[in-house]
Amino acid sequence: GRSVKIGKMSEGEKKTEWMQEEEQQQKGAEQEGLIEFYGSYQELFQFFCSNTTIHGAIRLVCSKKNKMKTAFWSVLFFLTFGLMYWQFGILYREYFSYPVNLNLNLNSDRLTFPAVTLCTLNPYRYSAIRKKLDELDQITHQTLLDLYDYNMSLARSDWSTQSTGKRSSRSLLHQVQRHPLRRQKRDNLVNLPENSPSVDKNDWKIGFVLCSENNKDCFHQAYSSGVDAVREWYSFHYINILAQVPDAKDLDESDFENFIYACRFNEATCDKANYTHFHHPLYGNCYTFNDNSSSLWTSSLPGINNGLSLVVRTEQNDFIPLLSTVTGARVMVHDQNEPAFMDDGGFNVRPGIETSISMRKEMTVRLGGSYSDCTEDGSDVPVQNLYSSRYTEQVCIRSCFQLKMVERCGCAYYFYPLPTGAEYCDYTKHVAWGYCYYKLLAEFKADVLGCFHKCRKPCKMTEYRLSAGYSHWPSTVSEDWVFYMLSQQNKYNITSKRNGVAKVNIFFEEWNYKTNGESPAFTVVTLLSQLGNQWSLWFGSSVLSVMELAELILDFIAITFILTVRWFRSRKQQSPPGPPPNSHDNTAFQDEVPALGAPHRFTVEAVVTTLPSYNSLEPRGPSKDVEVGHE
Repeated sequence: GRSVKIGKMSEGEKKTEWMQEEEQQQKGAEQEGLIEFYGSYQELFQFFCSNTTIHGAIRLVCSKKNKMKTAFWSVLFFLTFGLMYWQFGILYREYFSYPVNLNLNLNSDRLTFPAVTLCTLNPYRYSAIRKKLDELDQITHQTLLDLYDYNMSLARSDWSTQSTGKRSSRSLLHQVQRHPLRRQKRDNLVNLPENSPSVDKNDWKIGFVLCSENNKDCFHQAYSSGVDAVREWYSFHYINILAQVPDAKDLDESDFENFIYACRFNEATCDKANYTHFHHPLYGNCYTFNDNSSSLWTSSLPGINNGLSLVVRTEQNDFIPLLSTVTGARVMVHDQNEPAFMDDGGFNVRPGIETSISMRKEMTVRLGGSYSDCTEDGSDVPVQNLYSSRYTEQVCIRSCFQLKMVERCGCAYYFYPLPTGAEYCDYTKHVAWGYCYYKLLAEFKADVLGCFHKCRKPCKMTEYRLSAGYSHWPSTVSEDWVFYMLSQQNKYNITSKRNGVAKVNIFFEEWNYKTNGESPAFTVVTLLSQLGNQWSLWFGSSVLSVMELAELILDFIAITFILTVRWFRSRKQQSPPGPPPNSHDNTAFQDEVPALGAPHRFTVEAVVTTLPSYNSLEPRGPSKDVEVGHE
C-alpha cells in the first residue's frame, strides 16, 4: 500500500496526484491478464463481428459509417438467424416424433410348419348333458310351434324313444320361462294393435327378455332375423347347461377316427403324437396338429405334396340342429403356442370339395420403447393373461373382458378361461348373469371398458397369408371306389356321398418368407447432420463457428454479472452511513480554540478502493492508506 500524507495541499497538487493515479491504473489495465473481458457490450460485439468465421457478421461493423447498410445487414443477419432456428425446430420436432423406416427382407430357409386346428362344426351331444339337451329341445320345439306354427320333426333325434308326455325338469323349465323367446313389433309399429291389418308377420322382431336380479330393469335382446334369434336364445340356455357340469373332463369325448379318415404330412402318415384335442362349445371337437413344441414339422420344399393332407367326415350324426346350422368343418392356421380363436381366423371347409390352401409366411418386428406402443411379452400390459399361451392382442382382449365379467357380474363367461377363484355363469346360481353379460358386452364393443386401449400389439408376430382353391372331390367317375375304400378301412356308413366327406390340403406356396422390420428413421447422427446442413446453408460455417457463438453467449453472461456486481458496490460506497449517535460535528470540533501549550494533533485514516479495469480481472493491489493530518 502507499500512504500519502495530505496536509494543507493546494488544488494543483491534488490534481497532479489524481492524474498520476489514473495513469497507473491505465498502465495496469494494459497488462495482459489470464482471462480477458471487455469494458462494454459494444466492445464485445465489435470484437466478435470482426473476428468470427460466421458469414455476414463483419458487415455489421465494417459499414458502421453507413447507417443504412448497417441497418440492412442487421435485419438480414437476424432474419437469417430466425429462419435457421425455425428449421432447427422442425428438425427437433421430427426427431422427437420417433419416425421409423420399414425394412422388407426376403428369407429363404426351411420353414417350420404352423399349427393347424380343425373342428367338426358339430356340437356333440355329450353323455353328461344329453338328458338336459333333450329337455331343452322339447321346450324349443314347443316355442317354435307357438311363435311360428312350425312343428319341428322329431325323427332326427332320440325324442321318439322317450315318452312324449314326460315333463321337463322344473329347474330348466323355470329358467326358460324366465328368459322366454318372444316377438316384438318394430319401432315404427309399436302403437298399432297386434291384430291390425297393417301389421304383417315380417314386421315383427324376435328376441328374448333379460332382466336384472330384482326385475326392476329389463331389456329385449332383439334380432331382425328369426334364425339368429332362435340360435342365440338356444345358445344362451346351452351355455348354462354346460356350466352346470362339475368337471370339464366329462366333455372330453374325442372321436378322432370317426372324424379324420386320413392324415399325411410330407407323404408320411400322422399319428396321435401329432395332435391335441379340445372342446369348443359351438364348433364341437377340435384337433390341433403340429402343436407339440418338442417335435415340430418342417417343410423343406413348397408344394401340395410337401404339406398337410386331411380327409375328414362332414356328415353330421347326433348333432344339435338348433345350434349348428352349417355342414362341413372349420380350419384355422396359427402359430405354435397361440390359442385357436376359431371365430376370428377360421374358415369353413365345404363337404364334397377338395380345398387346397396355400400359405405365405410373414413376420413383423416392431421397434418398442419410444417408437411404438408395442409390448415384448405383455408383462407391461395391465391385464392378466388368462390363457396358457404367450401374449397376443386377442388373448389380452378376451382376458380383459373375462376379468371385467367376473368383477361386474360375479361369474365368468363359459367361452373364456376361468380366472382363479371364480366360477362359470349359471342362471341356477347367478340369476341375472345374462342381463349383466349383454349390458357389459355393449360397453365392451363401444370400448367403454378400455380393453382395446390397454391391450397393445406384440413387437414380434408371425402371420400366414392364405389363399384357397376348390374342386369337387371325389369326382363322379371315382366316387364309387373311393367311398368303398373308406367304408372298408374306416367303417364309414355311406348315407350321403356328396355331403359326407371333404379333403383339405395345406402347404407353403413358396420357399421364401417375408420379414417386415423397423429401424429408426431419425437417429442422433442424422439429427446432427441435418443441423449442420442447415447451419452451413444459412451461414456457411462449421462446428468451430458454433463454438464461437457459444463463447459470445458466455462472455455476454460474464460481463453482465461483473457489471452488476460493480454497480452494487458503487452504490454501496456512494451511500455512507450517517454519524453515530452522541457524536460531535467535525466542523464544530475544528472551530474550537485550542488550549495553551502543545498543539493538538489527530489522524483520520480512510480506505480508498480503486475499481478494477473493465478489460481485466487481475487481482487488485493493496489498498492505499491516505493519512490526513492537521496541525
